[in-house]
Amino acid sequence: MTYLALGLSLGFVGLAAIVSRYQELGLEKDLAIGVIRAFIQLTIVGYILSYVFAAQNSLYIFLMIMLMIIVAGRNASKRGKGISQAQRIVLMGIAFSEGISLLLLLGLRIIPATAQYIIPLSGMIIGNSMVAAGVTLNRLNSEFRLRRGEVELALSLGATSKQAALPVIQSAVKAGMIPTVDSMKTVGLVQLPGMMTGQILAGADPVQAVRYQIMVMFLISGASAITSLIVVLLGYRCFFTSHAQLVLGDS
Repeated sequence: MTYLALGLSLGFVGLAAIVSRYQELGLEKDLAIGVIRAFIQLTIVGYILSYVFAAQNSLYIFLMIMLMIIVAGRNASKRGKGISQAQRIVLMGIAFSEGISLLLLLGLRIIPATAQYIIPLSGMIIGNSMVAAGVTLNRLNSEFRLRRGEVELALSLGATSKQAALPVIQSAVKAGMIPTVDSMKTVGLVQLPGMMTGQILAGADPVQAVRYQIMVMFLISGASAITSLIVVLLGYRCFFTSHAQLVLGDS
């Protein structure tokens, strides 16, 4: 793609800005900032990845993955306002799901142990885990507030904190999985996912591109489930004292 074609694609952002201005949404500034940040961030990442791919150094791959996990963790933890140690919990969930996913991918030799495969796939895993963690934290917080009476009643009848929180835990894990499940239901019918589209645009055989995309969807579903479960199992404890008393902080 030429820089001219890239510049002309700004017209789509301009269309969004016109709609925002016409409907008085006040998003013009945010759109402008988003365009600038996206251009700068992606350009920098492009040059970094070119260097990392050429170097094929395990340390650089590890540092790239750690950076992605930290950024994703900080972003997703914003959904957990009022939950103590939300950032630590999210980081642990994302890091564990990423570690398990890479262990299976490399251990079973599904992909080669090269930066060209590890980093892009890690980005997909971490990005979707971030979404799952954010949704899970948000639902966990709201469910405890909505079901406060139900949880306190269970505690008063002698239930442990985990037993009392079980309906909340189930609802939060389910919410964290919804984006992935919905995506799997409509993939190929409503949307052609990014990895598949990228391979087709690069000239790959569509059937081969589909196989990679199916593998990625299965991988993402597992990673999202692991992340949601870890976030919930660690997060629900923050709502109880050591004496199994329900405590709701400021949201």
